[in-house]
Amino acid sequence: MRTSLRSFRSLTAAAGCLVLTGALAACGGASDAADAKTVTVYSADGLKGDGGDGWYDKVFADFEKETGIEVAYVEGGSGEMVQRTLREKSNPQADVLVTLPPFIQQADTRGLLKPYRPAGSEQVGQAGKAANGAWTTVVDNYFGFIYDKSRLKTPPTSWEDLLAPAYKEKVQYSTPGVAGDGTAVLIKAMHDFGGEKPAMAYLKKLQTNNVGPSASTGKLAPKVDKGELLAANGDVQMNFAQSKEMPNLGIWFPAKGDGPATTFALPYAAGLVEGAPRSENGKKLLDFLLSERAQRDVSAVGGGFAAREDVEATDPNAVALSRLMEGVEIFTPDWASVGENLDRHVDAWKSATGS
Repeated sequence: MRTSLRSFRSLTAAAGCLVLTGALAACGGASDAADAKTVTVYSADGLKGDGGDGWYDKVFADFEKETGIEVAYVEGGSGEMVQRTLREKSNPQADVLVTLPPFIQQADTRGLLKPYRPAGSEQVGQAGKAANGAWTTVVDNYFGFIYDKSRLKTPPTSWEDLLAPAYKEKVQYSTPGVAGDGTAVLIKAMHDFGGEKPAMAYLKKLQTNNVGPSASTGKLAPKVDKGELLAANGDVQMNFAQSKEMPNLGIWFPAKGDGPATTFALPYAAGLVEGAPRSENGKKLLDFLLSERAQRDVSAVGGGFAAREDVEATDPNAVALSRLMEGVEIFTPDWASVGENLDRHVDAWKSATGS
């Protein structure tokens, strides 16, 4: 998970039910009137700004102003959010689920999502949405790493660079199987090294310099900015947004040896929760997230890439992001295979690293 649990409307668990400050109590005691004016979102972190200046912050505020519906927001790692939704399957509390792959695919196969094609989803490429309508990308994004620009005059370029003695206890990545970005470390390593076995052999070597898994990817950026770490994993959208307040962050894409830098799309994908208590509000929010208005704010406010192909951003952030991606080869993981074999991959990682 990238950041600690936060809420758009202060949201805590108490007596087995959700409690929102000034909004609703998601138990039997909530009034129908209050319930009709709320929508609960379970989301992977990264789109809400620590200072209230993220894409979610703006879009949720705009949505509430336009519809009168307040957004109750719960965030955590992608795997954590899917597990929470699964535990609540017999009594759903969330209306909308947003996670990174392969967790959104897992949510679908576990019957947690109800097919719904939001307005505007026809402008999202086929790779960015489920064929059955269970989920749709709302913000496109790419996997990446970060490094400390102030302390590394020569930026790292390859996986092998991270094995150098200078990186002793100065490298960290988030937990595979829990965090979407941490799982992405496994996916990219398996792609670059040519399979599970060689990837795990490399990650075993990296343990010499790795300070251990982190439950939060978002907490790694401040450590890099302050010099506690020299390199860590992340993703382009989140780290680009963080770099506005953390000037020492540099984004890079590991290559294998002298090969090309590579990455893959790691989008925020959203779906309507099966049995959602406020299904109609969930649909309205999904429509709003894919509206041209919200999509034009993806780069300008959130530092990400619009999911809609008909939205051509030209703001300074969009220009900088385009420049960042120049020369980077983009591959497409077999998400069905990743989802099917994820538990095995994570177990292999645990065995290789002793985590």
